[in-house]
Amino acid sequence: MSYPGYPPSDGYPAFPGYPPTGQESVYPPAGQYTYPAVPGGFPPSGGGTYPAAPPNAGFPGAAGYPASGGYPASGGFPGAPQAGGMPPYPGGPGFAVPPTGPGFGGYPQQPPAQSYAGGGPAQIPGFPGGQVPSPMPGPPAAVVQCTQGTIQAAPNFDAGRDAEILRKAMKGFGTDEQAIIDVVANRSNDQRQKIKAAFKTMYGKDLIKDLKSELSGNVEELILALFMPTTYYDAWSLRHAMKGAGTQESVLIEILCTRTNQEIREIVNCYKSEFGRDIEQDIRSDTSGHFERLLISMCQGNRDENQTVDYQKAQEDAQRLYQAGEGKLGTDESCFNMVLASRSFPQLKATVEAYSRIANRDLLSSIDREFSGNVERGLKTIVQCALNRPAFFAERLYYSMKGAGTDDSTLIRIVVTRSEIDLVQIKQMFTQMYQKTLATMIASDTSGDYRRLLLAIVGQ
Repeated sequence: MSYPGYPPSDGYPAFPGYPPTGQESVYPPAGQYTYPAVPGGFPPSGGGTYPAAPPNAGFPGAAGYPASGGYPASGGFPGAPQAGGMPPYPGGPGFAVPPTGPGFGGYPQQPPAQSYAGGGPAQIPGFPGGQVPSPMPGPPAAVVQCTQGTIQAAPNFDAGRDAEILRKAMKGFGTDEQAIIDVVANRSNDQRQKIKAAFKTMYGKDLIKDLKSELSGNVEELILALFMPTTYYDAWSLRHAMKGAGTQESVLIEILCTRTNQEIREIVNCYKSEFGRDIEQDIRSDTSGHFERLLISMCQGNRDENQTVDYQKAQEDAQRLYQAGEGKLGTDESCFNMVLASRSFPQLKATVEAYSRIANRDLLSSIDREFSGNVERGLKTIVQCALNRPAFFAERLYYSMKGAGTDDSTLIRIVVTRSEIDLVQIKQMFTQMYQKTLATMIASDTSGDYRRLLLAIVGQ
């Protein structure tokens, strides 16, 4: 249910160097990491902004989830169904979408942020007949960013007053969990760091230790996650995914394949400074082959984040991917790694569109045919984030609760890490994809203070 060894019985977190010596009252050190003070500060200016699905947006001709080799594939994330087990997305009859039609294998897409101008068939070497089967799109319009978190910085914030509320909630016999929930669920991560510092200043006690002594189980894990600085929580999650026997590959994929360049670089630095380890070395020790190479590529934080789409390059990349997979015997894995690890997400979206015209099938389906295991899931995650990142996280949330039992660590991690970024859009996609609200599924799968806090974070 929880991460191995979490929470540690003898302190939190049980890693040397946390908090840094001499800085016990304020973490992280001023200026070391930057976190958005309000929603909209993510992604960093100049990169990583992808168009998101606005409320009630339909996806033209969206088809059902792939009936063959759908995502998640066999051996995929915990709780994932076998191929064909995914319920159809709204408005789709099935998998077989004509390559020139909208939709890629039924994976829901964001409404196009670019307007496509008509044009004559382009002569491209290597295409059947030397022509692209459908018109080349014209230059892109501006890419529109539309993301919103369910948690925003509280107005008229007073760290001392909140520290006092938490102290009273934990003092004496019993614990006022509702008072704790009311504070924690309505403050930004940056404000929670200030509350921790104020608590130690006012009472000479560590807030995290006090919370641990008063809480237990999932609600404890959730509250401690909320009080971790954003970058530290990602680094901590990666460390625990590789610590001890076994590796939680789905955690590595979820974090390293979806974060912006700046976030990844901060995570890599935090991993080194807090745990005294090199994340690339840990990845090499815990993974292998093409999956290892993909994760190492992700760790560089060097993805192109230019939001302008080069449609000629998209056609060339699509042709390159086709020749590296469907168009040959065997698979040139390094070609897929190069394109999917280096191109911007808007650029990849255009490549996916071009690929379906060239290959007569969508790229997700081709990856399913050409790859297997963790590298398949990693490559699919990148493509899905290019098409619709909120839909990817909505899917992860759904399978964390579907079926017998609940993958609480995944549920907690996604709700916490997306709460100030795009959880509003994730909720909207969840309703579209599964015909039920995220809050409804959380309410039926959890209980007690854990349920109340989760519902407060998701905005119910």
